[in-house]
Amino acid sequence: MQTLLTLLSTLLWWVLYGSIAALAASLIAWPVLRWSERTEVVFNRVYLACLLWCLFGLLLVVLVAAHEGHLKPPYGPLLASLPLRLALVVDMAVGALLLWRLIPRVDARRIRPTSACMAVAAVIAVAFGIATSLA
Repeated sequence: MQTLLTLLSTLLWWVLYGSIAALAASLIAWPVLRWSERTEVVFNRVYLACLLWCLFGLLLVVLVAAHEGHLKPPYGPLLASLPLRLALVVDMAVGALLLWRLIPRVDARRIRPTSACMAVAAVIAVAFGIATSLA
């Protein structure tokens, strides 16, 4: 029973932290997409894409941290590790793919892949700046 409650609690916190990160990511990605597309994009779809991206990214980073043995601070050695850098490349590719596939413009056409890549780059730049300042 204890294991089931621990698993349920972990999943609940994973979704909660993922949704908080997705809100922050979507608040960065939405203006970038509006600027690069030069038209309105649907915010709730930006949030959905960012939510799926953040849930995947959190899972990926935790798996790499567990593999590297850096689950507790300081996280400086984790940020310098090659597996985390490779995981971040995979995470960015998945993020660009999710944004490109899930976000329509107001005229119901999909955003351009270059706009999705620019939005992902902006989100990752801010996130990595925050992560390195906290490490």
